[in-house]
Amino acid sequence: MQKRIVVMGTGALGGYVGGYLAQHGHDVTLIDMWPENIEAIRARGLELDGVTPEEKFTVRNAKTLHFSEVSSLKGQKPVDIAFISVKSYDTERVAKAIQPYLAPDGYCVSLQNCMNEETIVSVVGPGRTLGVIASIISVELYEAGRIRRMAAKGGDRHTVFRIGEIDGSLTLRVTELVSLFSLIDSTKPTTNLFGERWTKLVQNGMRNGIAAATGVTSGECDRNDVLRRFAIQLGGEAVRVGQALGYRLEKLGELEPERLALASEGDAKALSEIEEIMMKRTASNPRAGIQRPSMAQDMAKGRRTEIEFMNGLIAEKGRQVGVPTPSHVKLVDIVLRVERGELRPSPANFNF
Repeated sequence: MQKRIVVMGTGALGGYVGGYLAQHGHDVTLIDMWPENIEAIRARGLELDGVTPEEKFTVRNAKTLHFSEVSSLKGQKPVDIAFISVKSYDTERVAKAIQPYLAPDGYCVSLQNCMNEETIVSVVGPGRTLGVIASIISVELYEAGRIRRMAAKGGDRHTVFRIGEIDGSLTLRVTELVSLFSLIDSTKPTTNLFGERWTKLVQNGMRNGIAAATGVTSGECDRNDVLRRFAIQLGGEAVRVGQALGYRLEKLGELEPERLALASEGDAKALSEIEEIMMKRTASNPRAGIQRPSMAQDMAKGRRTEIEFMNGLIAEKGRQVGVPTPSHVKLVDIVLRVERGELRPSPANFNF
């Protein structure tokens, strides 16, 4: 029997994943808090785009619900897989909303930035919680019902989706999800969910907040000496916190975590290596000049950012394990001041 899938949060990543699964014939219901997004999908379908012509298509067979209509699931076929793809601050509320409609063997999957599995566990339990890390995917909801991918598909060069149980076991559920996500891009199971999750947090912590606080693109951040060096400082501090927490960190694209940490600590050779990789990556990305991380997109839309769940979490965990994170503390302060309107987004916010 075909599994019933719901996507709680049809923003950039949730809409992209849900759209692809629906396009491949799966029973998908898209649920979102932004009314205009759902109405646009109902009116003209969910429009997806990418960097090749084959990635441009319109999904017309997905069911849709406003978040306020979740109670209409009562009496319907139970939910087998619930992808939670909302901002971190909405995780608990959304998990509580979908929990009553899960099938007896149904489960929730965190398809998010930051570390949200623990929050989901507090609602549905550890036996009904999995995680998916989307690595170097760069998707943007640039208009209601319209999503574009700004980075090339990983294919055999880079595994985009990494899927695991919170206890590290390889289960039939993991195999099931790997099969689903392989319809979208390269996918693998992982026994190192939290190591993968922290690695993604390091990547996001290097870029999201800076882009949000400056208003510039990813490429402009990399080409700016001050911003690039600050990003390396953020990355190195986050690596050291992750190591102190006992996580087994993966490579960050082409960046080795230990080399990144050394670069942030004054190792001139490591710094040269890391900067060269960052500059080459920007030069090879044809969309680097328009690509903005999710937090920069939120800031531009006037939405609350995830800075406290991203760099704020890194700083808090650093305090707990005795690893200094002054760059993260500073970044959180700057982003919150921009959110409050005390500062305008500008690279000048990092002239200190």
